[in-house]
Amino acid sequence: MAIGVFDSGVGGLTVHHRLVERFPTADLVYLADQENAPYGGKPGEEIVNLTRAGCERLFDVGCDLVVLACNTAASVALRRLQQTWLPGYRRELGRPVNVLGIIVPTIEAATGLPWEHEAERRGDKVEKLDVLGVFCTPATAASRVYEIEIDKRRQDVAVFAEPCPDLARMIEAGAGVVELAAAVEGHVSALSKRIGRAPDRAILGCTHYEIIADMFRAALPPGTPLIHQPDATADALARYLERHPDLRPGTSGERRFLTTGNPGVQHSLVETFWGAALTFEAA
Repeated sequence: MAIGVFDSGVGGLTVHHRLVERFPTADLVYLADQENAPYGGKPGEEIVNLTRAGCERLFDVGCDLVVLACNTAASVALRRLQQTWLPGYRRELGRPVNVLGIIVPTIEAATGLPWEHEAERRGDKVEKLDVLGVFCTPATAASRVYEIEIDKRRQDVAVFAEPCPDLARMIEAGAGVVELAAAVEGHVSALSKRIGRAPDRAILGCTHYEIIADMFRAALPPGTPLIHQPDATADALARYLERHPDLRPGTSGERRFLTTGNPGVQHSLVETFWGAALTFEAA
């Protein structure tokens, strides 16, 4: 078995990189749907279809487990795929494949509570709210997944999502530092004005944003904690593999990088983040 990591583009490499560090002997296959990136402004039905196609491609190359390292795909498509597509597809393949997302681990990290926990509704006044900002794509913001799921678990956390319509596209295209920093500063300022102050904590709710996490740190007040999805996802995957010892993620340390877009060496922004030149092969 191999572990597949799927994203609309290069953002999921932030999760993939952390999984490589956490599971050095595991076989990992990365698939970027760069032909259709980014997903954040697409209609829900198209996101579902593209995500399903990406998962099928990873299952075809030998993965038994796929991690959706894309907030848009995880927030819009994951539940539907798990409920209406995977059961029949497992029977068709004859093996127990599965698809996981990054939303659940992120919410667990943000709340400090397991996913199964739901808070009792009480009428007591909350003395102090923990204001949590979520920078994300328009599709993730529209799903309200962070607001809904965090509110179920913590009544003392107020969530404010800031949709960033062009940021993933800019990162995908390898935009310059000055242009990216200005865009990040604009979104941090817009969110702070809407809240009335800066958030106490922030989630980078698009894995592309992890590539420029230093720009978010610079734009937010000094010391503002960032909840990092790659770390949360790696921790959750480790727990999942412990609960499912029959799923063995390989032992050869194989690394493959596939793209539906143009194969070849990725741009310098990716190279700087990854620490070396990175070449994708055609999916």
